[in-house]
Amino acid sequence: MNLDYKEVYGEYQAGVNYKSSLGKKGMYEQNRINERFFIGDQWYGAKCGNDRPLVRHNIIKRIGDYKMSQILNAPIRVDFSAEGIPTDSTITTQRDNAKLYDGVLNQAEINLITKAFGMYFDTTAERVNFASLQDKILRNAYVTGTGVLYTYWDSEIRTGLYADEGKKCKISGDIACEVLDIEDVYFGDVYCEEVEKQSYIIISALTETEKVLREARIFGADTNVLRNIEESAVSGKVNLITKFFKEYKPDGNYTIKCIKVCERAVVRDVFDTGLRRYPINIFKWERKNNSVYGESEITYLIPNQIAINRMITANVWSAMTTGMPIMLVNGDTVTQKITNEPGQIIKVFGSNEDVAGAVKYVTPPVFNEDYDVSINSLINNTLTQSGANEVALGDSRADNATALIAMRDAALMPLQIIKNRFYAFIEETARIWADFWITQYSDRKIKICDQKGIWYMPFTASRYSELIINTKVNVSGGTVYSERECFENLITLFEKGIITKEQLIERLPNGSIPDKNSLLEQVAEGD
Repeated sequence: MNLDYKEVYGEYQAGVNYKSSLGKKGMYEQNRINERFFIGDQWYGAKCGNDRPLVRHNIIKRIGDYKMSQILNAPIRVDFSAEGIPTDSTITTQRDNAKLYDGVLNQAEINLITKAFGMYFDTTAERVNFASLQDKILRNAYVTGTGVLYTYWDSEIRTGLYADEGKKCKISGDIACEVLDIEDVYFGDVYCEEVEKQSYIIISALTETEKVLREARIFGADTNVLRNIEESAVSGKVNLITKFFKEYKPDGNYTIKCIKVCERAVVRDVFDTGLRRYPINIFKWERKNNSVYGESEITYLIPNQIAINRMITANVWSAMTTGMPIMLVNGDTVTQKITNEPGQIIKVFGSNEDVAGAVKYVTPPVFNEDYDVSINSLINNTLTQSGANEVALGDSRADNATALIAMRDAALMPLQIIKNRFYAFIEETARIWADFWITQYSDRKIKICDQKGIWYMPFTASRYSELIINTKVNVSGGTVYSERECFENLITLFEKGIITKEQLIERLPNGSIPDKNSLLEQVAEGD
C-alpha cells in the first residue's frame, strides 16, 4: 500500500475537526475545563475579583479519588491460555520443566508456555512500572472520558541477555509503554467502539525536530525531505504523525503496518511491524453508544460544583460581614484615621449628640439559617448520586467490622460496572504484550519469578506464532480488613493443626514480618 504524507496528514486533520465539534465546547476545550475543575482551579475565568474569598469545596476530586482507589484496591492476576487447547492445572513452570520440547508443538508445551506467560506478565509489569501507568490511565479516563495505553518496541532497552554461549552477542530491545492523552489519538471509524475493528489509528506527538530528523536519516531520507521536515517545525518541534493500519493478505490474515509523517514530508515510509494486534488499548470511564470515545463524569458534575462553591462563598462572606460589619463615620466630628481594629480609641469633638452620632455600624441582613442546610443537602446529594455516599467514603460508623463491610459492599456495587471495564482493559493489555513476545522476541530467555526465586526460561517465539492467546483477569476479594482477617484466619488454622508453622509463615501478608525467608530457614532447622 502506497501512502503519502498529504493523505495521512489529511486524515489527522479530519480527526481534529471531528473532536472540535463534539459537545458544546469541543473535546479539547471541555477536557481543559475538566482538568481545571479536577485539580481545584474552579474559579478560572469567573472574573470575581479579589475583594472576597473564593471558596473551593472540591467534591469532584473527592469522588474521583475515591472511585479510582476502589478500582485499584483489589490485587489481580492475569492467566493466559491458548484457544482450542485444554488447560492442565498440574503443569507448573518449575525449573525441571523449563525446556523446549523437540518436534511438534504439543499440549503440554503450550500449557507450560501459557503458564510462564502469566508469571512473565508480572515481570514485565514491574519493569514498565505498570502500577503507575494504571494510575495515569484511570486519572485520564476520569477527567477526559478515555485513557489510552500505547505499547511499542524500544530497541535501546538493555536486557542483560546474550544470543551466544560466549556472551559476545548482546540481545537488546523490549516492549515499553506510554500513557497518551486522548486528544492525541485519532481513530479511523469514530462510530465503532472496538479498537481492533478500526481501519486505522493515528497518534500525534510534538517531537523535537532533531529527533525526527535523526529517524528520517536512519531510514534513508534525502536532502529535500530533511528540509521539508525542518520547515514543518514550530518552536523547535515537529508534529509527528504515526499511523497504524491493517494490511490484509490473500488468505484473509493481516498484519499491522505503520507510517510516520509530518505536515510536509514522510519521515519513515510504510513498514511492517510484525504485530497481529493494534498496540493501542483504551479504557473508557463511561461508554457512549456508537462512539470510540468515552465520556467523563466531571463534565456533568461541573454545574453542581459551581453552585456549591458559590453558595459556600456567599455563606463565608455573610459570616465575615456579620462579624465585621461596615462602619459609618461622621467626618465632621471624627478627624483621625479609622482602622476598625479592636480596641482603637476614637477621639470625638463636640456635644453628646455629636458623640452618639459619630460612629455606627450598618446592620447586615439576617442570613437564612436554612442556607447551610441547602449547601449540605446539595453536597450530600451530589456525592450520593455519584455513588460516593458517606458509607462508601468511610464517613459513617458501624457497630462492628462485619456490619461495616456489608454496608460498604452494598455501596460499592454500582462501581462494579466500571471495574469490569477496567479488568477488560487489563486483559487486552496482556494480549497486546503476548503479541509482542511472540512476534518480536525471537530466541531469548524470559525472566520468571516464582517461590524459589528468579530464573530464566528458554523461549523460542517462532514455535508459538500460530497460537491464539486468550487472557483472563482473576481478582482477589480484598477489603480494608483483608490483611488482618488473613492473619487471624491463618492463626486459627495453625491452632487447630490444619497447617504447619512453615505454611503459616509462607502465607503471611507480604511485609507483615521482616526477612520472612530467613525465619523460614530457622524454623526448618529447628524442626
